[in-house]
Amino acid sequence: MLTVASQARIYLAAGPTDLRKSFDTLAGQVRNRLKEDPLSGRWFVFCNARRNRIKILFWEPSGYWVCAKRLEKGTFEWPSAEQSTAVHLSSEQLAVLLGGLEWRGMKQRAWYGTREEEKMNN
Repeated sequence: MLTVASQARIYLAAGPTDLRKSFDTLAGQVRNRLKEDPLSGRWFVFCNARRNRIKILFWEPSGYWVCAKRLEKGTFEWPSAEQSTAVHLSSEQLAVLLGGLEWRGMKQRAWYGTREEEKMNN
């Protein structure tokens, strides 16, 4: 089980990514495709074309982390590249995605969340 801090900023790269790539090439995808800084401490989530594998890239002061998950059956819910380049997720949405549930229909209750979270989602 991957535990993500609730304040983590998570970006999902829409569309397929060649997951034979690792640290440096995924960091290049963050720079060139998502127009983000891979050294920012944010989490960047990529999925293959068959949607049965995910890799997560993030930076901490001692270096990059790459985490991977492969499904034995089924697929991940994943937006196409035509819909957008990147999608911002909350840590709860990432947990739901990794758990095989549909994260797009999730709605946050009005009483739950801070002003900062509301700004991030707009």
